[in-house]
Amino acid sequence: MYDVVLFGATGFTGGLTAAYLAANVPEGTRWALAGRDPAKLAAVRDRLAAISPAAGEIDLVTADVDDDRSLRAVAESARVVATTVGPYVRHGDGLVGACARAGTDYVDLSGEPEFVDRTYLRHHATAVDSGARLVHSCGFESIPHDLGAHFTVRRLPEGVPISVEGFVSASATLSGGTFHSAVTGFSRLRSSADAARSRRRVEGRPVGRVVRGGAGSPRYDHRVGAWVLPAPTIDPQVVLRSAAALDRYGPEFAYHHHIAVRSLPVAVGLAGGVGALVALAQVPPARKWLLGRKNPGEGPSTEERARSWFRVRFFGQGGGQRVVTEVSGGDPGYGETAKMLAQSALCLAFDRLPETRGQVTTAVAMGDALTARLVGAGIRFEVR
Repeated sequence: MYDVVLFGATGFTGGLTAAYLAANVPEGTRWALAGRDPAKLAAVRDRLAAISPAAGEIDLVTADVDDDRSLRAVAESARVVATTVGPYVRHGDGLVGACARAGTDYVDLSGEPEFVDRTYLRHHATAVDSGARLVHSCGFESIPHDLGAHFTVRRLPEGVPISVEGFVSASATLSGGTFHSAVTGFSRLRSSADAARSRRRVEGRPVGRVVRGGAGSPRYDHRVGAWVLPAPTIDPQVVLRSAAALDRYGPEFAYHHHIAVRSLPVAVGLAGGVGALVALAQVPPARKWLLGRKNPGEGPSTEERARSWFRVRFFGQGGGQRVVTEVSGGDPGYGETAKMLAQSALCLAFDRLPETRGQVTTAVAMGDALTARLVGAGIRFEVR
């Protein structure tokens, strides 16, 4: 019935994604909004009509993450389902499972390693059988890093050992939903580690090739003119999974991922702040207090988003050659993330893509096609 269904359009990031789709879907696209509150969905649709009169006619689908029957109906009605409903480890598994069983492509914004690993264990095999493509982390986590590394590798010789380092710089404000996902993830470190070990036992390693990564140590790096810290995010995991799946990354591939900060005091404060957040998230009363600081659905203002930016610089080498590339854009967490999620859904719905199935990364599922879409949408992929 629909090319794309957007689940969670009444939330902050979901609303931005809906607005982007309203302004950018190709003519004739059949799309709908899904969520648990019909009145809130109707209010979103009314706002979209001011962007595009055609959006005032889109369908509204009532569905709840705790109602398996409604999730099945959403999955069976769509070619692609995009969801912004997090924290995904609490609210996301039912929709992934419904899409895997229905053979429906699925995209989300999850930066939660435990959720991604557990959905692989629970739903990858089913999706392989049904033909569904399950693509997590289709926002700032982790498209610039995954497609940026892919872009870099494709500018180096084939069939040789390759190493890539990525350095992330950004200026942005967290929304309530992102903050809740982060605190939830920090509170589940042991469970996350268990899920990762279980996945490694099931998934195995690439045959005849070596793919490795590492955190590295804090230091000053003259190449980027900044202090660099190990990045405690899902991004390097995604890059390494793409490398494991694609022979183009060479017989040996290494990737290291860093946060780049200009000021040493800011770098020290960032490391200390993350450490304190992790520690507080382990204590239930402290975790409850933290979660009360921001409410889901809250986010930065239009003015704050307009001042935000991101840049990811990659240094690659292989076969005696070196290349420096950069992926950059505006507000990473919301404006550009909404764009990335929407374009990922449209790419799966309409573009000619490699034959893939099961849980796959953006580089594996969409690669150059999604990169081209994002360049056309204003995100820059450049050789420096």
